[in-house]
Amino acid sequence: MKRYKILITDDDEDILDVLELTLSEHFDVVKAANGREGLEQARKHQPDIIITDYMMPLMNGPEFCRCLRADVTMAHIPIIMLTGKGDTRDMIQGINSGADDYLIKPFEPQSLLARIQMIVQRTIRSLDANPLTRLPGNTSIMEEIQRLVQSGGLFAVGYCDLDKFKIYNDKYGFEKGDDVIRATGQIIVRAAQEIGGPGTFVGHIGGDDFVFACPDEMADTISEKVIQLFDETAPGFYSADDRQAGYILGKDRQGNETRAGLLSISIGIVSNATQKISHVAQIGEIGADLKKFAKTKGVSNYVRDQRKN
Repeated sequence: MKRYKILITDDDEDILDVLELTLSEHFDVVKAANGREGLEQARKHQPDIIITDYMMPLMNGPEFCRCLRADVTMAHIPIIMLTGKGDTRDMIQGINSGADDYLIKPFEPQSLLARIQMIVQRTIRSLDANPLTRLPGNTSIMEEIQRLVQSGGLFAVGYCDLDKFKIYNDKYGFEKGDDVIRATGQIIVRAAQEIGGPGTFVGHIGGDDFVFACPDEMADTISEKVIQLFDETAPGFYSADDRQAGYILGKDRQGNETRAGLLSISIGIVSNATQKISHVAQIGEIGADLKKFAKTKGVSNYVRDQRKN
């Protein structure tokens, strides 16, 4: 798992030491003694989160926040402001200057750690989310699969891909194509949550490629549900004439004229039930092969990897 980097900016050496001791087990810690030095360290190290004191020499906390927010390369970094001041006006000034959260000294270190971890994960998810579907993107997908690999339990990863989507997109346009992609994401989420519960992971790799991850025994049922929901929904993506005809004319990826049936979805299930999986790339390679095979069927279907060690 990625080890995130945190910048601590405070002119109190004792506070710096306490924070470093609390956080170094979970984060790579960078320290600065004032706002100006903190700004230099932020530019140099590009931390994932920043903790800053309110009152500091050379550049105080609010000024430090405003400088960070004015820099396009650092404007996204979440900031927690620490201070001995409990005045509401100071809290408002800290938030208005760009701080994401506010904590009054003295603070309980474990409470601060929990708050930091929550903010980091929320920020990472927000930055990583696919802008079209708002589903977790590639960074989150890789981290979830890596977590499953390291867990030692039986798991499955389903790679989902639309068939004949290019021809559909060429005829109906990108706006309609985006509607299809959004609907597909919603279908996969619905199926995954109905079968596996609200915590079942679904990610959007990009374009018309999606992924879900779950306990191995749920993967087939989720795939069947995805196929059922998609095949019920797909005819609604077409005009009445095309829906009645059951196909559209277009060009394939090689530029050849072709008659394409209605959209379908192919799913390749990769599991560690029959073979040892030791790294994320291995899953991606197997998933790509399975999807390629599933797409030869011409209708919505799923295939499960049967290879054994």
